[in-house]
Amino acid sequence: MSDSIRIAIAGLGTVGAGVVKILAERGDVLALAAGRAIEIMAVSARDAGKDRGIDISGFRFEKDARALGVAADVDVVVELIGGADGIAFDLVESALLNGKHVVTANKALIARHGAHLAQIAEDKNVALNFEAGVAGGIPIVKALREGLVANEISNVTGILNGTCNYILTEMEETGRDFEDVLVDAQDLGYAEADPSFDVGGIDAAHKLAILTSLAFGTKVDFAQVEIEGIEKINATDIYHAAEFGYRIKLLGIAEIVDGGILQSVQPTLVPFERPLAAVPGVYNAVAVTGNYVGDVILEGRGAGQGPTASAVVSDIVDVARGFVFPPFIIPTAKLREAKAPAKNSLKSAYYLRLYAVDRAGSMAEITRALALASVSIERIVQSGERMEAGSGRLPVVFMTHETDEATMREAMTLLAEHADVAGEPVMMRIDNSATH
Repeated sequence: MSDSIRIAIAGLGTVGAGVVKILAERGDVLALAAGRAIEIMAVSARDAGKDRGIDISGFRFEKDARALGVAADVDVVVELIGGADGIAFDLVESALLNGKHVVTANKALIARHGAHLAQIAEDKNVALNFEAGVAGGIPIVKALREGLVANEISNVTGILNGTCNYILTEMEETGRDFEDVLVDAQDLGYAEADPSFDVGGIDAAHKLAILTSLAFGTKVDFAQVEIEGIEKINATDIYHAAEFGYRIKLLGIAEIVDGGILQSVQPTLVPFERPLAAVPGVYNAVAVTGNYVGDVILEGRGAGQGPTASAVVSDIVDVARGFVFPPFIIPTAKLREAKAPAKNSLKSAYYLRLYAVDRAGSMAEITRALALASVSIERIVQSGERMEAGSGRLPVVFMTHETDEATMREAMTLLAEHADVAGEPVMMRIDNSATH
């Protein structure tokens, strides 16, 4: 090994600036941990002169990040640009092809191109590390790659997006509706001006696709993830979930079901007593079930400068130590297809909320429609006190007995077209499993 490992950082936003800060403040300690010094040779960003609270005057500045992928004095490219394609993809692919190690926080890139990039990394015998791409400072990638590698994993369930968790927590604590809390989240910097990537479940789905590959030895297949966000959840849902003893969380779930692998991101009712139900605000958590270790839960901040930069530096230190292994644990050529289970494989109880037209006999007609769809009702709550003033719309909540998703989707289609139902019904799975 040489006396130092030379890195280049592409992207000097919040995370990139955090990496520079950590290396400046803890460089000596990290050199001891890594066995050699970590030296920043070059950086790239849109604006060289922007005040980021860090000193980059001692580093070569490249306006075009792609130059870092072919730089002769760089051993490791740290990609913090973001985005599945464009410059980020070009840079990472080029760096790997040129025999450089890559560390990235880019979950979209790995979720969509992971198998392709991993194969190049293996062919060139270099590292492709992406701990920071999933759940920020929580070392879940390292846990699956190393600490839990002896186990056959049957389930991975996670709260993978801090923006959504913050919004749902605030809705519960304040009684306000989604749109109102979203504005606060944007003001606080937890949500982007265009929040659709977060609240629509896409961000969590990218992370789940990566975790699925690591947990089950499958090719990363983002297209297989069923995605539903939190935009349709309102204060009525939060209120009734709590009345029934549940808290609504946006969960990413990957589990073995009838020989297939279910991958879904969806709002779910989680019992109060479960650990994931207690995860507050912007925190993330990931629960893993292994055949030897049982249930393991990791919780921490899933985003922000400190946690994410910490994960990036951890990956750099691993490279400096000489750790090179297949990015998805087993060789890419051995990864199998992530076959989805049949829609009727997963059995669950469901929460269903709709607005009934306020007229005599409407409830009887709606209940009859559910019976025709083979949905058995456990409880019905008519919330007259929560009726929208002057709307003639009566909120009605159903808790079903155990059924399958295919049956519930058919019922939802019938209800959406029903003359006594106003607007689009909302359906959420109830997690009554024994763990997490």
